[in-house]
This record gives sequence, C-alpha cells and structure tokens, in this order.
Amino acid sequence: MHENFEVEPDVLKAKIISETARIHWLELQKFYAAGSVVQVSAQLDLVDVAFAFSQDDKAAVQHWLQAGLVDRVNDTQAQLWVEQQAELWAVVISPWILVQDKAAQATH
Repeated sequence: MHENFEVEPDVLKAKIISETARIHWLELQKFYAAGSVVQVSAQLDLVDVAFAFSQDDKAAVQHWLQAGLVDRVNDTQAQLWVEQQAELWAVVISPWILVQDKAAQATH
C-alpha cells in the first residue's frame, strides 16, 4: 500500500477505509501460518492502526505492542477463531494483514 502515497493523510486513510472488509478467519489461515497476521485490539481504531503501519510510525506501533494492543495472532487465539467460525475486520498493509474482532468488544 506504500507505493505512491506521498499524499495527504486523509486521502491515504480513505484508501485504507475502502480496502477494509470483513473476512472469515478460515480464509486467513495461510497468512497466519506465514506469520503475517496481526491482531488489533477492539479498543483501537483499525484504520488508525493501519495508517500508522503504512506510515512506518515506529513510536505508535511500539507503544501498542508494549501495551498488548497489537500483536501477531497467537495459536490460542487462532484456534478460538476457528472454533467460533469467526468473521473479522481486516485490511492489508503489506506485508501485514491487520485483523480486528469487533465481536470481542461486545463480550468484554
């Protein structure tokens, strides 16, 4: 996504929003196996996190990592999503696929 986006932040955010979609966890299995799926806490805005990733905002990403709000999907979470046949919000910020379980927000 970082190709020719030396553009206004609002334009890039609009592009990210347009590329965000719901997807079943099972469709992400091969990307999970490759270690490229990153879970974003329901406490955060997926578009804001995707924007920070696209801008290589190391400070913001490091803060979220340290706070446990952003992390690679672990085996326990992956298995739970398989069992739940979960549908997640996702967006690709190459080489990552950022996913967010909005349903988790309703249950916590």
